[in-house]
Amino acid sequence: MEEITFIHCADLHLDSPMLGLKNLPAPIRAQLRESTFASFRKIVDTAIARQVDFVLIAGDIYDGEDRSLRAQILFKKEMERLKIQEIDVYIIHGNHDHLSGSWLEVSFPDNVHIFPSDVTVFEHKKRNTKIHLYGFSYETRHLYDRRINTYEKTDTADYHIGLLHGSMEGNSDHSPYAPFNLQELASKGMNYWALGHIHKRAVLQADPPVVYPGNIQGRHKKETGEKGCYYVKLNNGDAELEFIPTAACLWKSVQIDAAGAKNADELLSLCHIAQEKERDQGLPSILAISIINAEGIGSLQAGELLEILQEDEIDETNFAWISSLSITENISWNKAKLESESAFFTELFQAVKEADSIDEAVAPIYRHPGVYRYLSDLTEREKEELAEEAERLLLTMLNGVS
Repeated sequence: MEEITFIHCADLHLDSPMLGLKNLPAPIRAQLRESTFASFRKIVDTAIARQVDFVLIAGDIYDGEDRSLRAQILFKKEMERLKIQEIDVYIIHGNHDHLSGSWLEVSFPDNVHIFPSDVTVFEHKKRNTKIHLYGFSYETRHLYDRRINTYEKTDTADYHIGLLHGSMEGNSDHSPYAPFNLQELASKGMNYWALGHIHKRAVLQADPPVVYPGNIQGRHKKETGEKGCYYVKLNNGDAELEFIPTAACLWKSVQIDAAGAKNADELLSLCHIAQEKERDQGLPSILAISIINAEGIGSLQAGELLEILQEDEIDETNFAWISSLSITENISWNKAKLESESAFFTELFQAVKEADSIDEAVAPIYRHPGVYRYLSDLTEREKEELAEEAERLLLTMLNGVS
């Protein structure tokens, strides 16, 4: 039994529209639109440089069920590069690029193996070593049944690898498609589980490895940090995993403590220092900046400050673009005292605690025909943050009126 090596990636979302960035300068917007392709090219570069035995793609190659022709052609070119190097590619399609979509079909070279809608086994041979790969592609966008129950290991291979695009039970951040738990995965006797669907990188179990590589390129402020793929070695019962960063642009949340800043100039200087620190990392970045402990410059001036910072960044290639900026002044309120003085404040603070009020407030946006399909459900923490920000703004404004 020989050692085998492979690349595991998922959630490429090629040609993602990067929604919400229409106000970006054209050069930065263009760079972001190309970032998913650039990241995938780096993954293929890695596969070729390390001469892996094969590449696994665990779902959502394309961002939409229409599979844009441009995305397919560019993906095909990368498959042809791998074909020249005699590297096979095993693919499952997920909820975004399911098999019932409508698209112009593009043919792929014979090193590309696509799993059908039923759980199927592909056999890969490396001289005298035999590898069985198990997986299925989504027939439609919504798949809620426990497809894990249909995986059945065969006993005639040296290695067994499962591909699954789905959600582990208890994960509320993504739609619960093709749900599973670790006990169910363990019962299948695989040497490696190549997962997809969750965009945050995670090794759910080390032995045998159960791995979400995350998506390959952040696309909005919730997808922060390094993105890429895993380079995996399996040698009999041993496994080695190495994360390979490939993202062409990073999304980051940056907090700036403005305690001691006496004026707008000093506040601007702190922001510029934060930008240069991110720029020095060597990759373009999109920053969501939160300024805390500011004094004398409320959040109502944040928009003007943001415009000034963005103007300085328009012509940068290695940009550190600030997409959002919030300012929290170092102001505190005695809530108990306010409640004792007025029933209005009692009702205000109670409304902040009720998640239903947030759901009602954002409901019109989620019902908008041109918007709702691009939105994901708010997490409980995001609802809390919205409520806290609303409370802070109201109290700041009321304090100004008084």
